[in-house]
Amino acid sequence: MGRVVAPYGVYGWLKVQPETETLDGLFDYDHWWLGRGDPLQPEQWRSYEVEHAKIHNDLLVVKLDGVNDRDAAFACKGMRIAVPRDALPAPEEDEYYWSDLIGLNVSNQQGVALGVVNDVFATGANDVIVVKGERERLLPFIAQVIIEVDIAGKTMLVDWDAEF
Repeated sequence: MGRVVAPYGVYGWLKVQPETETLDGLFDYDHWWLGRGDPLQPEQWRSYEVEHAKIHNDLLVVKLDGVNDRDAAFACKGMRIAVPRDALPAPEEDEYYWSDLIGLNVSNQQGVALGVVNDVFATGANDVIVVKGERERLLPFIAQVIIEVDIAGKTMLVDWDAEF
């Protein structure tokens, strides 16, 4: 949901680059998990209570409980920020969390397997999925291309020519 980019001041505040839909989206959560590894391996992550948070230009500056000086803040630099999955709101119909799309098997309407969703990113105009198979493909995540997403079945059906 974001990452720590640098210390802010000498009292343990952190500069955070949010990766939420809105700049202040992380303000909805009182506890954040910080870590460097796979979020599915909780031993690599630690929970922090958010003491204070505010917007500063296009970043957030936050004070976390237990991060009390510049050295402790500097040790957090580069860490990813997550919140427990059960704290997130349920997505609306035809909405998906990016993390749920990673690993889906993608095939087109002709039954050609294109690969697996490896990444998702925003371009401003629309989101893009990165599909890795025999080669890498970038597909726009728009209704005209994405025909069906089956999270439970780990599949995605797309309207995409296998030659593209």
